[in-house]
This record gives sequence, structure tokens and C-alpha cells, in this order.
Amino acid sequence: MTKQQTKVKIQKGDQFPLTIQRIGINGEGVGYFQKQVVFVPGALPGEEVIVEATDIHPTYAEAKIKRIRKRSSHRVTPSCPLYNQCGGCQLQHLSYEAQLEAKRDIVIQALRRHVRRLDVDKIDIRPTIGMNDPWHYRNKSQFQVGVKKGKVLAGLYGLNSHRLIDLSECRVQHPQTTRVTNIVKTILQDLRIPIYNERTRTGVVRTIVARVGFHTGDIQIVLVTATKDIPRKELLIDEIRRRLPEVKSIVQNINGEKTSLIFGDETEVLAGDEYIQETLGDLSFELSARAFFQLNPIQTVKLYDEVKKASALTGTERIVDAYCGVGTIGLWLARDAKEVRGMDTIPEAIEDAKKNAKKHGFENTHYVVGKAEYWLPKWVKQGWKPDVVIVDPPRVGCDRALLETILRVRPQTVVYVSCNPSSLARDLDTLARAYRVDYIQPVDMFPHTAHVETVAKLILTRYS
Repeated sequence: MTKQQTKVKIQKGDQFPLTIQRIGINGEGVGYFQKQVVFVPGALPGEEVIVEATDIHPTYAEAKIKRIRKRSSHRVTPSCPLYNQCGGCQLQHLSYEAQLEAKRDIVIQALRRHVRRLDVDKIDIRPTIGMNDPWHYRNKSQFQVGVKKGKVLAGLYGLNSHRLIDLSECRVQHPQTTRVTNIVKTILQDLRIPIYNERTRTGVVRTIVARVGFHTGDIQIVLVTATKDIPRKELLIDEIRRRLPEVKSIVQNINGEKTSLIFGDETEVLAGDEYIQETLGDLSFELSARAFFQLNPIQTVKLYDEVKKASALTGTERIVDAYCGVGTIGLWLARDAKEVRGMDTIPEAIEDAKKNAKKHGFENTHYVVGKAEYWLPKWVKQGWKPDVVIVDPPRVGCDRALLETILRVRPQTVVYVSCNPSSLARDLDTLARAYRVDYIQPVDMFPHTAHVETVAKLILTRYS
């Protein structure tokens, strides 16, 4: 009888005991039953639980808690009354100190799963940098709008469902974003402005986006609509300005597509300024409706300081800021470097990066449109070789072509900023052909969620 034939098969609806070993990458508890991995939302490491299988997959099972026989000493009561319905947070039931430990462990588990060329036990993986006050940290909310029993709702879709959860209060959002959204929701109700129905594809208003400058207090409202025309638009604008005089920017974005994406391509300023201002350290930035900006400004300063520390600048270094966006990381380092060159595939982002550099008086920055795998070899051929390359890719990780380019160009130091431990681990394994990982520093950008940001410092070991 083969090993596959003797393996016990879990069936949907089965109930069985489980000891939780660790936190998974999505914040669920992970245990093993008859050598099969089982993911259990809401369960914590060290807990002994009775679970019921809810979904069966070829390589794992999902289950829900029926009863906790042995509770973790780190289990706490979630402060949000909608925590078990919303799904926006995954770890409010775990003490914050234990969350920081769990996030470090998530990084370690990803490395063990994906790294072959490095000895994970020898990598210096540092304690997660947390927040002094891990609440009300998000500077932007994007709440879907709906109607239930004639009442306008705004919030997020429930966990594993398409049921809209009305969020009149949110513990992780800046209070101003919540207050502004609630008032706009009331105005839409009062003026009877049609709300978009995703099923029938009728109505107008799809999403309320609110963003606040933590340090400036500037507030921006974006109404994402399915149509360009908004009934009673002038009255809507007047009411927003009357009830929310502190709002500096009111914007409409049109998205008539059948899509899960929030924004469409067309944006129009309805009232006030096109931008709001925000500052990080001694740098200031103009934020338009669709401009990317880190959602937790307090932790962003800590993250960028870790990037600066890993770059170990003396004033003589040439830096490449790949995936530079509007230039935030490069500008954070520019004062301590000889030169910063950045690139991005989005032309508007490069224009913003140039404006930001000029506004702050930096003359040692250079920004171009395109991919690093094109520009890096070109610059090296011209006699300009970077000492430090910084990458801050999207969740999927770096383009394979960029990793191969870095291995050919061989800068002395690579600083990898990651929002996904799995793609980080895969990319580190590729770069290990020429680099050793000096250390990895996790940073908690999103308390009470399973997300963890990391800064990894890589040092060149092979020069040939």
C-alpha cells in the first residue's frame, strides 16, 4: 500500500481535535491532522481546539473553531464589535506584543518554504518594529457604498462574502476619514442620490474615498461613480462644503467598468484643490486622488529610516531607486548620497518625482520612465555604476529580468523593501547566487492585520 493510499482524507463537515502550531500568512491558525495541514481562522498558536472542516483542497483543508479546549495566554477580546464580520483585520484577537512575534515568524516560515541557497537559521531576522499606539493609523479609507432597507451603507465586504458591512466606526482608520465618510453617506441619503447596484449595474455612486494628511490635517474626498453625470451634483457639492468646511479637495472619479478595481481612468476636481499636502519627516508631498502614498505615515518614517540605515550612506554612494513611484524613498536618502537615480514605468509618477525633487531643492537626483533592467545596463555601459540598488516591488515581487540585471551589474549593496514575505523569499533565493543576506528587519505597517513589511540588506559576495 502506497503512502498516498494510507493517508487519512478529511471530509467536509468532519469534526476533530487540533493543536495550533503557528500563524499562517493570512493570519489563520495552522495545525496538522493526520499529517494534513489545516487552516483555522481565529485560532492561535498553542491552542487546543475542536474544529469542523469547511473546505477541502488537494493539499490542505480549511476549518472553523467549534470549541477551544485550551486557550492561548495571548488571546484578547477584539476591541471592534464588527471584527468577526468585517475581515479587514485578522489579528485583533491576539495581543499586540504577540502579533509582532507572529509577524517575524511569518517571515521565517516564508524563508523556510522558498529559500534553498541560504541557511535560514543563520540569517539575522530582527524583532518586528511595532507602533507605540497601534490604532487609528490608516490615512485613507476606500468604502464601498450600498443600500439596505432604504438606508445608505458604506464599508467593506464581509469575510468570504459579498455582504456589505456598514462601518460607521473603524478602529484602524484615522478618525477624520471615518467622520467624513459618515457625513458624506448621510448627504447621499438626504439628497437621494442613486447608489450603484453591482448586480443590476444601475445607479451612480460606487465608492467613497477619504484621505487625511496626518501632519497637515488636509482632507480629500473622492466619489467614485459609475457615470459621469451625478444627479443634483451642484447641491451635493454645496452640502459637502457646508457640512464639511475643512475638506480641501472634492474629486470625482468615473469607473463604469464591471471590475473589482476602485478607480477608473477619468478624474475631475469638483471643488477645492486638486491635491492635499502631507509631510514625512522634513519632506512634503502633494497627493492627488489616485497618487500612491503609504497608508501608515507614522510607520513609514520608521521603514524609510531602516532603508537609510541598511544603505549605510557616507555621502559618496550612487543609488538606484527601482520602482521609485513619486520618489519618496530616493528623496529620503538623497541628502546623504552622491546621486540618486530612479525609474518607474508610470510617466505620471516620474513627473511627480521630478517635481518633488525640485520642490525640495535636490540637484543630485535623476528620474526616468522605464524599467530598471533597461536603464541599469545602459548606465553601466556609460560608466555610471550604482553602489546601492533599492527595490520596493509590488506584492508579486521583482521582475525576473530585474533580478538577473542586478546579478550582472553587481552593486555592492541591495536593499529590498517587501510587502510580501513569500515573494521576498523567492527573490532572495535568486539573489543568493551572488549576495548574502546581512539581516532582515520586519516592520509592522498594518497592526491587527496579517501583513508584514520587511527591509532586507544584501551584501555582494561574488565579484566574478
